[in-house]
Amino acid sequence: MIFNVNTAQQTAELLLQINAIKLNSKNPFTWASGWKSPIYCDNRIILSFPAVRNYIRDEFVKHIEDKFGRPDVIAGVATGAIGIGILVAEAMGLPFVYVRPEPKKHGRQNQVEGFLQKGQNVVVVEDLISTGGSSLLAVDALRNEGANVKGMAAIFTYGFSISKEKIEEANLEVFTLSNYENLIQKAVDKKYISEEELETLQSWNANPSIWNI
Repeated sequence: MIFNVNTAQQTAELLLQINAIKLNSKNPFTWASGWKSPIYCDNRIILSFPAVRNYIRDEFVKHIEDKFGRPDVIAGVATGAIGIGILVAEAMGLPFVYVRPEPKKHGRQNQVEGFLQKGQNVVVVEDLISTGGSSLLAVDALRNEGANVKGMAAIFTYGFSISKEKIEEANLEVFTLSNYENLIQKAVDKKYISEEELETLQSWNANPSIWNI
């Protein structure tokens, strides 16, 4: 669920402006899940554009307080959300931790890095939600450490049914700054994509797991 339409439209336009959204229907991208896709969202590039990263930070701060209340800790999902998560935590004057995809194989074998006490209220910051698998692994790790995960705030989601089902099963409240629907609308309005590309994107989004097989 997006925080609101205005934020979703503005965020989508900024992602398009800095080329964080890449389209290539002839040579599709391969995601970590194995899915083939004509679109790739690289939100790490946001950190290289001060005005954009400040906007994303400020929108997160405003909406996190509004939707989840003031947490005790901000948690970023490694690696994509570490940078923006730190910016959000700094702006809110809160402690920050980050969550690895899996525990380290050496040392203290941590999966959650940083100081976290049992019972603390945590909001998870994520850069992107696709199938939802990696995002929810981070939530599980925090809960296993005794944290009270109030919810997740992400920059962007593709809005797949599989991710919605996983999030519902995890009993997690998730809000995003923007989503696929608003991105495509903005891309058409601003002529970032052609009619042919729009058809490809719509075809892919209708059944992404078997597209281009």
